[in-house]
Amino acid sequence: MKALVIGGGIGGLAAALSLHQAGIEVTVFEAVREIGALGVGINLQPNAVRELTELGLGDELALTGIPTSALAYYNRHGQRIWMEPRGREAGYRWPQYSIHRGELLMILARAVRERTGDASIRCGHQLASFEQDAQGVTAHFVDRRSGAQLESARGDILIGADGIHSAVRAQLYPDEGDPRFCGQMMWRAAVESTPYLDGLTQAISGHRDQKFLVYPMSAKSRERGRSLINWIAELTVSGPTSRADWNRQVSKEVFAGAFAKWRFPWLDVPGLIDATDSVFEFPKVDRDPVRQWSFGRVTLIGDAAHAMLPIGSQAGSQAVVDSRYLTRALLAEPTHEQALRRYEAERLPAMNEITLRIRGLGQEIVMEMAEERAPDGFERIEDVIPHEEMARLSAEFKLAAGLERDYVNSRKSLI
Repeated sequence: MKALVIGGGIGGLAAALSLHQAGIEVTVFEAVREIGALGVGINLQPNAVRELTELGLGDELALTGIPTSALAYYNRHGQRIWMEPRGREAGYRWPQYSIHRGELLMILARAVRERTGDASIRCGHQLASFEQDAQGVTAHFVDRRSGAQLESARGDILIGADGIHSAVRAQLYPDEGDPRFCGQMMWRAAVESTPYLDGLTQAISGHRDQKFLVYPMSAKSRERGRSLINWIAELTVSGPTSRADWNRQVSKEVFAGAFAKWRFPWLDVPGLIDATDSVFEFPKVDRDPVRQWSFGRVTLIGDAAHAMLPIGSQAGSQAVVDSRYLTRALLAEPTHEQALRRYEAERLPAMNEITLRIRGLGQEIVMEMAEERAPDGFERIEDVIPHEEMARLSAEFKLAAGLERDYVNSRKSLI
């Protein structure tokens, strides 16, 4: 069997490693000319860390990322609403890692090249189109910069792992249009600073219309007694933006004034913003769930299949898990088409549910509840939101995301 993977991001590279582990030949086609250590932070949940560990990457993750100890929600006054242990601190057999996205990509890409050869990742190949027949799939490519036609590739299956602007999905759903803008703009950056709280906690403050998220993401910084902090500022804005506005560097003056008074005993938000050199702007978007990912010998994984809002730290982790379910199905079923249908049946309903649950803020709804019920703050959070209600919301989200602790710890390996 030969698999063509379109997209060299987290999902595509994880798929390449998983398929190779199962004895399936794989080639990854990436539109950019070089996979680099770009971007800011990402959180890998224990279910994804388990899969990456079973792919032999556990030691590298431990040397690079931060094992997240807790997740904490605060109101806009810096008062704690809810805090829960995460990863090993919560009893999982695998940690949750906060890690620089670029460093994670380099770990994955290096492993793919070492195990399958340099030729297995072909950069500078942007998918133009594909067609399939009874014997296989043919993918056609162009050079992203020049538009020149490149050599086509032939395989038994094609996996669209090319993100929220997936060219594979666009051919399967030609009338879908642009991603759905949810009304909030995000400003993302990273800066080295003094550790806050225990130096291992992911903390989120505010509510739907104004939010600030922080987490440390570098083991090397921690070894020096410092903290490389990934931060995201969010504000509700009017009107969507064009795709041309994505990931552009902007002045901090665009948003910093809204957070000028957010100085908490445990975190100085304006100080953190002021200490940062470069800030990048992103619209907060997702896509509507679809009823089908697999079409004959072609399927979708990760953001190409289920682009989610960045709430609950799910997108990257679910892309890794997708790749493992897909590999298992390919090993189990007698035909390629049956395998892709099985993968879809096992993953699509759950991913569609979590995508819609996240639109409703997921577990972050507790911050919105605190803002609505106690906008001026509180003396005891239990007088505003009962502990049992917050615990139930947390448990429901984990169950929907496949993150329930006993399930992650006890289920058999997918491969």
